[in-house]
Amino acid sequence: MIRRAILVGSGLLLSASAMADGVLNLKLSNDFFAAQSDDGHYTNGLEANWTFEPQGDHWTRSMADWIPGWAAEDVDAASYRFGQQMYTPEDTKRRDLIADDRPYAGYLYGGVSLYRHDLTPQWRVNDAVSLDIGLVGPGSGAKTVQKNFHHLVDSDDPKGWHHQLHNEPTVTLAMQRSWWYRDHLGSLDMEYGPSAGFALGNLYDYASAGVGIRLGRRLNNQYTTPGMAPYSSSNMMFSRDRHFNWYVFANAQGRFMARNLLLDGNTFEDSHSVDKRQWVGDLEFGGAISWDRYNLSLTTMKRSREFERQDGADYFGVVTLSSWL
Repeated sequence: MIRRAILVGSGLLLSASAMADGVLNLKLSNDFFAAQSDDGHYTNGLEANWTFEPQGDHWTRSMADWIPGWAAEDVDAASYRFGQQMYTPEDTKRRDLIADDRPYAGYLYGGVSLYRHDLTPQWRVNDAVSLDIGLVGPGSGAKTVQKNFHHLVDSDDPKGWHHQLHNEPTVTLAMQRSWWYRDHLGSLDMEYGPSAGFALGNLYDYASAGVGIRLGRRLNNQYTTPGMAPYSSSNMMFSRDRHFNWYVFANAQGRFMARNLLLDGNTFEDSHSVDKRQWVGDLEFGGAISWDRYNLSLTTMKRSREFERQDGADYFGVVTLSSWL
């Protein structure tokens, strides 16, 4: 199942890259990048993403016509993605069910996003709408991937995957808007402003609000910062430029989580679950560098407790390597 899904997802991304110029993004999420090594909670995430400017007759423009407030000509960029995430309790050496820690869960998904940008001399307004279809449970292949990787690096074998959530297909629709005020600090470009969004589906139901700031060179060539779960869609398009460009950023976001299948447990079957906290906050810091057709970014995050018996905040990071093809 996992091998077939990887082959299908890779084939879709490679076929997309053969159709038009675009940016291939490879994103790896892990607590190792935040100087943490407990291998618990959000353990690992891997995603491949193809971002491109759709032609006038591309199907994503027809999709935009069905979205309230959007039109075909609004779409400035679109992306396809395919990825896997895995979640575990902190103590992966125990075979028994750890009732007061988060469930073992794997999530395999594919999705499409549409992006638009409204630019004025003082403001840049970014909109994104995303649709993801996925699978939570053994069919995601997370157990196989983690066990084989731990065996490869001679690490402790995770022993509790037989308690993971059951197979459940998921559909998630998410929308987000960011308002960036365009300013300068000396010779550097600066942007700052609020954001708001929501997600609906059987995986997540939430509403979010936040504020962010970016500082660097030629920010108009870099549209956004890498997204983190649960909101993983970000427009990673950047302009090819022979100059060396860079920026640093900081974001704060709060979410009201009405539903999180990965903590609440399966919708239609009995499974392990914990009492989630409905208010969750994130603090992000990071930076990116780009030259010619390449871009490299690093994001580190501190996330507040997501369920009642959680010992403390979680820390993890994301490394994203991007290249025009």
